[in-house]
Amino acid sequence: MTFDTIPFKAATELRRSIYPLSNTSTISDARIKELVEATILNTPSSFNSQSTRLVVLVKEEHEKFWDIVTEVLKGMLPEEQFEKSSKGRMAMFRAAYGTALFYEDRAVIKGLQDKMSQFAEHFPQWSEHTSAMHQYVLWTALEAEGLGANLQHYNPIANEKVAKAFNIQDGWELKAQLVFGDPAGSARNDLKVRDTQPLEERIKFVGF
Repeated sequence: MTFDTIPFKAATELRRSIYPLSNTSTISDARIKELVEATILNTPSSFNSQSTRLVVLVKEEHEKFWDIVTEVLKGMLPEEQFEKSSKGRMAMFRAAYGTALFYEDRAVIKGLQDKMSQFAEHFPQWSEHTSAMHQYVLWTALEAEGLGANLQHYNPIANEKVAKAFNIQDGWELKAQLVFGDPAGSARNDLKVRDTQPLEERIKFVGF
């Protein structure tokens, strides 16, 4: 399976955080599955650990996830603070089409630590790198298909309730949530030009 919609460079330029999303999709559920499977199959991982796990929720199951997070936040925050800072955001995320939950399998990481003890302290950090690459690849792939997306980190506050609701395997640790859907209205056209630091401050070429 390949990402064959647009060239990779163009896809990376297209990828942006888009928040107003609708509960429709520019592509079929079958195509979403294809992109997710390609992400898992083709994204590199530290020592080929293949430690990333993905749970992809759409439609009512996606809404269920954000209902859980909303209830957890309501229980954590004073009512006034929830109404002011979180209620609208929860409704915005819930209004999208789907959410991809990114997990890392702690059993895989522990196995690598036991097998290569000289690197044991580094494997948790390398696992984070692995997860981040998967997040970026899927995010870029979805946006290349015309979907909008934004990355969230409502963990670990809802991990236990989410694991129970969606029968998540023990040892899977939630790292991030990629919310996606058809950009609502003019959401993509209204994006501001990104502020960027000068390239010469961020890149050093040697031997060119």
